[in-house]
Formats: sequence, C-alpha cells, structure tokens
Amino acid sequence: MNQRIFHVLEYKKIIDQLSNQAASTLGKERALALKPSTELDEVIQWQKETDEAAQVIRLKGHVPLGGIFDIKPSLKRTTIGGVLSPVECLDVASTVYGGRQLKRFVEDMEEPEMPILRELVEGIVPLHELERKIRGCIDDHGGVMDGASDKLRTIRSKIRTSESRVRDKMETFTRSKTKMLSDAIVTIRNERYVLPVKQEYRGSIGGIVHDQSASGATLFIEPQVVVDLNNQLQEARVQERQEVERILTELSQEIAEEQHALYFNVGILAHVDFMFARAKLGREMKASMPKMNDQGRVNIKQARHPLIASEEVVPNDIEMGVDFTSIVITGPNTGGKTVTLKLLGLFTLMAQSGLQVPAMDGCELGVFEQVFADIGDEQSIEQSLSTFSSHMTNIVGILKHVNDRTLVLFDELGAGTDPQEGAALAMSILDEVVSRGARVIATTHYPELKAYSYNREGVTNASVEFDIQTLKPTYRLLIGVPGRSNAFEISRRLGLDESIIETAKQQVGVDSQSVENMIASLEESTRNAEQDYETAERTLTASEELYHDLQTQWRQFEDKREQLYKKAEAKAEKAVEKARQEAEEIVHQLRQMKNQAEIKDHEWIEARKALDEAKPELASKKNEDTKPQAGRGTKELKSGDEVKLLTLNQQGVVLEQTNSNEYQVQVGVMKIKAKRKELEFIKAKQPYKEKPMATVKGKGYHVKTELDLRGERYEEALNQLEKYIDDALLANYPSVSIIHGKGTGALRTAVQNYAKNHRQITSYRAGGMNEGGSGVTVLELR
Repeated sequence: MNQRIFHVLEYKKIIDQLSNQAASTLGKERALALKPSTELDEVIQWQKETDEAAQVIRLKGHVPLGGIFDIKPSLKRTTIGGVLSPVECLDVASTVYGGRQLKRFVEDMEEPEMPILRELVEGIVPLHELERKIRGCIDDHGGVMDGASDKLRTIRSKIRTSESRVRDKMETFTRSKTKMLSDAIVTIRNERYVLPVKQEYRGSIGGIVHDQSASGATLFIEPQVVVDLNNQLQEARVQERQEVERILTELSQEIAEEQHALYFNVGILAHVDFMFARAKLGREMKASMPKMNDQGRVNIKQARHPLIASEEVVPNDIEMGVDFTSIVITGPNTGGKTVTLKLLGLFTLMAQSGLQVPAMDGCELGVFEQVFADIGDEQSIEQSLSTFSSHMTNIVGILKHVNDRTLVLFDELGAGTDPQEGAALAMSILDEVVSRGARVIATTHYPELKAYSYNREGVTNASVEFDIQTLKPTYRLLIGVPGRSNAFEISRRLGLDESIIETAKQQVGVDSQSVENMIASLEESTRNAEQDYETAERTLTASEELYHDLQTQWRQFEDKREQLYKKAEAKAEKAVEKARQEAEEIVHQLRQMKNQAEIKDHEWIEARKALDEAKPELASKKNEDTKPQAGRGTKELKSGDEVKLLTLNQQGVVLEQTNSNEYQVQVGVMKIKAKRKELEFIKAKQPYKEKPMATVKGKGYHVKTELDLRGERYEEALNQLEKYIDDALLANYPSVSIIHGKGTGALRTAVQNYAKNHRQITSYRAGGMNEGGSGVTVLELR
C-alpha cells in the first residue's frame, strides 16, 4: 500500500494512540510497526484477536502485563559471552514472572470462548528454576545480595568490620584534634577514609594527603595509623567486586542456556500486549469489530471520525458496493464533505490493521489492495505547479494503478480550472475509474455533476445537509440526494431585498431551477422517510420485545403445567399403589377368616367396610398444603408475637412486617425474612408489666444495687436498664452492678454502649473475680 495515503489520512496519529495503550516496550514496538494488510484471511484473524482481547477486558477489567521488558538485547549479549548487569538479570526474572502470571490468568478464566489467547499462552515456558536463581542473588533494587554466595557473605562481613575499625580510629582524631580540623567529620577521598585538616596543622597529623579544597585551606589527610586498615578495606572491596562479577557471569551463562525459551516467551508476550493494546484503543474510541469482505462492500452506521472530539463529531451512515459502487457528494464548503472522505479512508486502513472502528455493531468494510486519495490543495511553489496541475499530477499517478480492488477518494475533482472544462474532465475521470470496478467517493462544487448519477449505472448522489434556519451545516450525509445551492434562501435571511432576489431567479435557467426544486423535494422526502423509518423501527423493537416476553412466559407456563402433570401422575401412582397394598392385605385377612370354622356377621361387615375405604381419593382430595391450619397463614401477626418458622423448625419472635405478606423474625441471634405461610402462630406478645425497681420510703428511694438481665430479650433488657438507672440515680447510689451473663456477648456490648452514651454514668468496668467476672458490668454514677 502506498505510503502517501498514511500521511493524507493521518493514519500515524492512530498508530501513536495505539502505542500509548501498550503496557510494555514490546507492545509499543509492534504498534509503531503496524501496517494494513491486504489479505482477507489475515485481516479477519487480526480482528478476531482484537475482539477476543476486548472480551477479556470487558469481563475481567484488566490483564496482568506488568513487569514485562524487552530483554532481546540482553539475550543477544549473553550468546556472545557478555556479562549482564544486575538490573538486566532482574529484568529477565521479571519478564519470566510476568509470562507465568499471564499464563495463570488465562488458564484460570472460566470463559471457554478464548481459543486464540489460550493457544498463545499455552506456549509460554515457565522457567521457574532460572527465576528462582536470579531472585536468590539479586534484590528488588538491582543489588547483588549477601546470600548470593557464602564467599560474598564472608567478604562483606569483613568489609563491614574493617569499616567499623577505621571509623573508630578516625573518630578518636575528630574528638581529640578538633581545633586542627576544618570540620569534625570523617569523609572519603579516592575510596579511602580521610580527615579535613587545616593547612597550618599539616605537620601535626602525619599521613597521606589525598586531596585539598578549592581554596587550599583544607587538606584531606589519611592518618598513618589507619593506612593499613584502609588497605585491608580496599583489598576486601576488590574481592567483593570479583565475587559479584563471578556471580553475574554464572547467571548470564544460565540465561544464555535458556535463550531459545526466553526468545519464544518474549515473542508471545509482545503479541499478547499488542492484542490488548488494540482492544484498549477500541474501548477508548467506543468502537466495534467490523465484518470484513473482499467484494468492496461498505456498510457502516453512526460512524464517527476517530480524530474529532467526541462532543463535536457528527455520526454518519455510509453505504456502497451493493446497489452502487460510487458516490458523488455535492454541497457547500465547510459542510463536512472532506471529513466524510477521510472517515471512510481511515476506517479502511484501521480495519485492515486489525483495529476496531468507532461505529455501531454490525458494520461491514471491504479489504482493498490499494487506497488512493487526492485531498487538499497541494500546489508546489518549488516545482512551479498550480493547484490544478498538482491535482492532475496526483490523479495521473492514481489512474496507473486503479483496479477492482481499489478505493479511490477524490476531493473537489476538477477544481482549479474553467468550470465547464473542469466539470467535463471530472465526469470523464469518474467514468474511467468506475469502469475499472473501483470503489469511488468524490466531492465537487460543479452543478453539472448533480445529474451525473442519473445517467450512470452504479453511481449515486449524496450531499451534506445545510440548515437554512441557522445558516449552518449540520454535517449529516444524505445519500441519494444531491446538494443544492442555498444562495437565494441565505440572501433572503440575511436581509437582501426581495426584488433583487426575484431578478436573480429570472437570470437562472429553467433547467437549473427545476433541478433545485427537485433537490428540495428529495431532501424533504428523505427527511420524512427517515422519520417514518425511525418510528417504524421503534415500533418493531417494542413488538419484538413483547413477542419475546410472551414466548418466555408461554414456555414458563408450559413447563409449569408439565411439572404439575408429572407431580399429579406421581401422586396418583403412589395413591393407587397404596390402595393396592391395602386391598391385598384385606383379601389376605378374608382368606384367613374363611378358613376359620365360623365367620361372624360383624367381622364380614368390618372387612367389607375396610375394602371400600381402600380406594384412592385423587380428584376429590384436596392438597393438604392448601388447607388453612390454625395459626398458619390465617392470623395477622404483630410485632412481639411468638411464632414457629416452619422451614427451620425453630421458634422466634416477630420483629416487624416488611410488606403485605412478609415478616422479619428474630430466631436466636439471626434475623430472617419469611413469608406468612412459612410462619405458625404460637402466642401473642405478653403486655409488659413494669416492675417497680424502687419504692418510696419516707423521703428517699429504695432500690437494689444490682440488676439481673439474664434471659431477657434485647429490647426488653434495654428498657429495664434505662428505668433502673433512673431509679438508681434517684436513690443516689455511687455505683451499681448489671448482671448480663457471658453468652454471646451481645447483651454485654449493649450495656456498655448504653453506658458510653449516658451523661450520668462516669465510667464502667467488668466485674472482678468476686463480683461475677465478665458476666457483670459495674457502672459508676455521678
């Protein structure tokens, strides 16, 4: 495909957006190298990959692609004997771990419709042992750990000991020779510990001068007493570097041994990251997967240009390749004609690159071998070419390659020259391109081309709508309706004298005026047809929903009826079997009675009666579940009533009625919602009789110093507690004991929460060993 089209249609901007969606440099590299494919099978495969990745994002919200690096340069160095740095080794381990995480993520997904992704990650090699060795030697910050080898641990221990001894020696100087030092600190020069000594005391501290300050007033001297210690320290550091180098060399060799598996893993991770980058871009654009074909069919609904802001873009429908293969768009400037050309061209490039397009579901696009465009003013001052000449040069080049698998976009065809010659040339060029079977969209100002489609098979007119009331374009594309000049209507709305407008109309030819009237009529008919279509579509949608609802309800009714039939048959069979058994037992008894010497009359009568009663009662016998039972489903329940929850066979207390046929019931520590038919009434709530806790004696109150709440229900316990505290305060008690027991702790928590919020209770505590322990709470009163 020609490279110029990528620039004209701004394809690179889409690629830049795609690369920003990649999670790793591997995915970015693939995105930046993306080019449209011209093979239908390859394009369909790419679209399936993107759609599968989009399903994963929709279902899971994310995919674990973090910690993946482009380790190909590092692998290449190991193959030629290079030694990797700790950070490079850590990147290898991180990439191995990232691949294993991705593989586990895909394998754990319950959705089976992920064949492409499952096949890809199946090839990832886990490499547990290599990752374990790298992680055992290098920490998360890229440093070689002491535990990488026993020798390294010993060397570093020696380094820390030597450093400690050097610092101890040096600090004796900082304490005793303070006046000789520029600053009482120990510093480092040339990897050796030194002291900042004033110039005049140079001879007072013997040692080696390693550096001096910019002014020369301070010398950095290594005292003679620490030279040997510093030498030992330097030797240990050299040994450390050698051991680290040996460890990294060993790790690099092990990485080199697994280079084929690592290259394979990196390829899979790059492919998966690229898949999900395409899916993320589609989600950001609110795009859908197009259906691809190689017959040049295009059918897109509510298409939005991906490079125009969502709040500004106007969706449009474009269709071609079935009833017609070419569209000629006419209309005013700045009406959206050029945007329509670029929209279709860019959609084609995106779809052939495996990207989803921002349009409604079910859109269809063709796969073309070439996409050509002649858009914009491309006159060249350097080449001394006019606008017309530059257009013609480009069109000549296009005509050399046009065939039946080509999409051609012409903007202002034939512009830049004499209108009559330009219009004739435009029609001739369109005839040539259409005759070769190409798919063509062309825009023009020439009125002669408005009637072009009426004389050509496979060509249709289109226009961009213009609102006469607001004097602004609506940017809506109207296929089948040519554009018309709105000069007279616009002039009238802007205040031009009516007589001038009428004179101008007389100057216009009868044919032109007829064409304008025809176009106006077509526009009105198109708008009415669109409104009728929208109304019919809404009605059809509502009817389909109603039809599906009725079908669902009918199936449910049939299923329920079938279940009832089966249940009734089973019950009847059971009843008949029971009757048969009873009859056989009666016959057996009769035979025994017959064998006796004498059969009494009343025995015969009783046996006959038992035989008559053995017949099954099916239709006449009502289901026992439908019989009203005392206290079950008949009596209205109230808060506080004691009931039996039949589904659990447990007793409880009604808390409240949540709706007309549902109650909330307290069963032990649980609160359960139950239907009325599931509850059996036991007894009504007993009216609470307040027991006097305090009695008046003379001018004072008499009340116990403790309150026993054990066995009381939650609400009743709080009521008694509140009344008791009031009485205790009136009795002027300094403290009282509340006995609540241990149990589940709910009553104890309630008492303590009440104490926290009561202004007259200064504090509370659990009872002591001789006061009842945690089963008692002692309250201190004001």
